[in-house]
Amino acid sequence: MTPHPQKSPVAILTLGALGVVYGDIGTSPLYTMKEVFSAEHGLALSEANLFGVVSLIVWGLIIIVSLKYVVLVLRANNRGEGGIMALTALALSAVSRKSQWYHPVLLIGMIGAAMFYGDGVITPAISVLSAIEGLEIATPALKPYVVPLTVAVLVALYMLQRRGTAGIGKWFGPIVLLWFIALGLMGIVNIVANPSILAALNPLHAVSFLAQNGWLAFVALGAVVLAFTGAEALYADMGHFGRKPIRFAWFLVVFPGLALNYLGQGGLLLSNPEAISNPFYQQLGPWSIYPLVVLATMATVIASQATISGTFSMTQQAIALGFLPRMRVLYTSEREIGQIYIPAVNWMQCIVVILAVVGFGSSTNLAAAYGIAVTVTMLMTTILTFFVIRYKWRYNLLLCWAATGFFLIIDFAFFSATALKLLHGGWFPLALGATMVFIMLTWNTGRELVFENLKKHAIPLGSFLQSLFLSPPHRVPGTAIFFRAEGDGVPHAMLHNLLHNKVLHDRTVFLTVFNADIPQIAQSERVAVEPLGHECYQINVYFGFKDDRNIPQALQLCKQQGLAFEPMETSYFIARQTVIPSIGSGMALWRESLYAAMSRNARDAADFFRLPTNRVIELGAQIEI
Repeated sequence: MTPHPQKSPVAILTLGALGVVYGDIGTSPLYTMKEVFSAEHGLALSEANLFGVVSLIVWGLIIIVSLKYVVLVLRANNRGEGGIMALTALALSAVSRKSQWYHPVLLIGMIGAAMFYGDGVITPAISVLSAIEGLEIATPALKPYVVPLTVAVLVALYMLQRRGTAGIGKWFGPIVLLWFIALGLMGIVNIVANPSILAALNPLHAVSFLAQNGWLAFVALGAVVLAFTGAEALYADMGHFGRKPIRFAWFLVVFPGLALNYLGQGGLLLSNPEAISNPFYQQLGPWSIYPLVVLATMATVIASQATISGTFSMTQQAIALGFLPRMRVLYTSEREIGQIYIPAVNWMQCIVVILAVVGFGSSTNLAAAYGIAVTVTMLMTTILTFFVIRYKWRYNLLLCWAATGFFLIIDFAFFSATALKLLHGGWFPLALGATMVFIMLTWNTGRELVFENLKKHAIPLGSFLQSLFLSPPHRVPGTAIFFRAEGDGVPHAMLHNLLHNKVLHDRTVFLTVFNADIPQIAQSERVAVEPLGHECYQINVYFGFKDDRNIPQALQLCKQQGLAFEPMETSYFIARQTVIPSIGSGMALWRESLYAAMSRNARDAADFFRLPTNRVIELGAQIEI
């Protein structure tokens, strides 16, 4: 990975973090207050309720975002990398594979990752839709054009993904900074007009609201949680910016802007309850609506871009950790290796996002779906954090329960409140999440079955070479590299080559790729060479889950260990595995068939490992599971 982020001044990284990390949570004021007092929730717009809701939101930003994510969860990083996949890898490394907790932790990580995919679909849909809905406030006649305009903006956004964000990305930070300044200034204007709203800073108003409203307050929590959507992003993007810039951006710009705006919207509603139809766009009067629509659309497009990029990044990590099949990954920047584009993910997500916009039709209808996606991810993050601080950092059990138990109660309360909307849109992210979990479980289990089959029929490499050189075959010039699975015996490709061609290259290399559960492997630790005699070598290549899997580049490092490669004299032998489903002790036959289909359509190994196409020889091998 490029060292660029480490060299950038904190101020530049802080500005960059604003654009990438906080776009999602920064656009929450567009719809949160409107949804809390939505008629379907039955919560009356009284002064007491208004103080209670604003107090809940402000203190939620302090407790959930500031304390849980900015202070606690940012500490649970995997060598500087964050996000649900990095946290899962860290938690799995904390419990051994034989531990009773291994598979439950694996499943929790998969659920969290799957719900992040659901979040990645709903964020662009609700953010852009809520921004363009401002046109309805300006001119009700424009209402029929809101959904078509939203679809047009989103299609354009997904079409631009192939080009990357290197060119326009430099504008993200300044635009989002302008957005937070606008949020703060609008809030101040309305606070000055009605300063009594500052009483909402007293947390007793939040406690009183929950106690007095009972069931209605519990239902309202399902909308209040919308104020905290995007908190997961500040953790997921930690590897790009580091903890310090993310914390600076939050405490210096984001939190003040959000807190002031929510207080301001509360002040506006105290003076003008009719503004509840869309309090955000009515903060400054009719003259400001069109400029705010333009600024909000830019902010929501940036928030959507951050979510889309996050989905690409997490997919890349999931592939490296063995949760998803290999896919084509394109690098959109020569300087920043973290900027990637995955065509299959891009267009599948685009289709689902457009279906969500057209199907739900408004930000109000999408809000129910949004809340449940966010709360499940938050819940999984808290549980995984417990395993890290308990089993990785070895903290006292009581301290671990105290640190995570408090947030677990809050997360579960919000999840329970959003679960009430299961039939009103909440099913959508759960269906997406369940589909993704099923795909990841099928792929992960299928890989284990293939590995077990190979291991069962493996011929030990050492004894094979010993017997081979008792009566060696004819040797031909050049180097042959045979890919060999971790813990595997003699590669199938080598057996086929000896059987059909009856020759052995002057130099024969057995190459095994190890996928580590850390983000990056240092270049000095990338390769290990072990001589096996008779000009045969075992080379182990190690990659972290964020490293680019470039085998020719890694092999150049062998020169330091006395083994140099001439690219035009090196051939790569790969066994193309054809998986045959069978009735037996593995998965159900239809799941094995699904795994076989995914395996057939996975990205070619030669392409995935950046091998020169004119130096690759593929030999077929059938594997029954």
